[in-house]
Amino acid sequence: MAGRNSARRRAAAGLCLLLLPAFAGCDRPAPDTGARAGVQRVLDRRAAALLGHDEGAYATTGTRTPYTRLRAVPLASWAYRVTALGRDGTSADAELRYRVAGQDTAPVIARRTLTLSHTADGGWYVTAEGPAHGAGQQLWDQGTVTAVTGAHSLVLGTGQRTAGLRGYARLADRAVPAVSRAWGARWARRVVVLVPRSLDGMAALLGAPAARYRGIAAVTTAETPGAGRAPADRVVVNPEAYAILGDLGRQVVLTHETTHVATRSATTAATPLWLSEGYADWTGYLGTGRTPAEAAPELTRAVAGGHLPAALPADEDFGFTGDPAALARSYESGWLACRMIADRWGEDRLRAFYRAVGAHRTRAGAVEGALNKVLDTTPQEFTAHWQDYVRDRLG
Repeated sequence: MAGRNSARRRAAAGLCLLLLPAFAGCDRPAPDTGARAGVQRVLDRRAAALLGHDEGAYATTGTRTPYTRLRAVPLASWAYRVTALGRDGTSADAELRYRVAGQDTAPVIARRTLTLSHTADGGWYVTAEGPAHGAGQQLWDQGTVTAVTGAHSLVLGTGQRTAGLRGYARLADRAVPAVSRAWGARWARRVVVLVPRSLDGMAALLGAPAARYRGIAAVTTAETPGAGRAPADRVVVNPEAYAILGDLGRQVVLTHETTHVATRSATTAATPLWLSEGYADWTGYLGTGRTPAEAAPELTRAVAGGHLPAALPADEDFGFTGDPAALARSYESGWLACRMIADRWGEDRLRAFYRAVGAHRTRAGAVEGALNKVLDTTPQEFTAHWQDYVRDRLG
């Protein structure tokens, strides 16, 4: 469809050039240009009022609901760009870009739909705003946001008690220096944690069915991959699954997710999930005193039953919609592979291996090249070493 549209645009441009002597009006603005510019001006005023904490000026542009829900969120930037105007003039699609102060090095990009009405003087008024079709919600779409600021963290929640959000901040504040000790200090060294009211709220933020994340305590999402910059990541919590974890489990989860934030700029399409998830688990379990059998119960059961894995898990083995036990074995397998590298070659080599894989231009050859360059081994030898390691630690 994109190709046909591009072809039509090129054809239209060519027709305009061919007919230019007789029809010099080909470059006239589209009929909605004036209306679109008017809507853009209202959204610019709306953004300026929000950043300037001017509720009165904000109210002159439309509904106050977003303002009141966002009051606690420290914003460094907030801007809309109108991308389309509805045929009937009562709606518009826009791209929202915003940064949280002290946290984001690149803006979050969100597709939004606005409901509009005319004012008495012929201007525009925003009566409602929400996610565009197919886009995930933003946290303030779910209610008033409460903010808790930690030493290395910002926790934003809806439908949550402030005391509970402080608990997340304490764990995140422990996670950040722990990740820096393992990965190094060349990352933002801060994390934003989103805590919605429920599993359904988590799924709405991610724009996915709730069933996909049932039993998953948290995920990290890279929302806007800026050119050459690390994206603005968010750790999104499933409060229902998180609530049933013990203190250690909660700390491991937040350290795991914080690791994803730290390693994001070194994680590319060339990085297999066994490595990215395994490394995050390796960091999460550092210093906890958990034995391999305690941290990898599903894989321990498989090995005890005579089912030693033949290969490291493929990316599709990490899907959240499959067998929970199989998913757990995939995570545990990746963790033990990273643990083996740290034990056999050292933690510095583990970091170097991770970066070397991500630096490869394509997935094909990435792991093989890094194994050869950093660990001086082959995929076959590495797999055999890993199988022996799994057998020795879990058997």
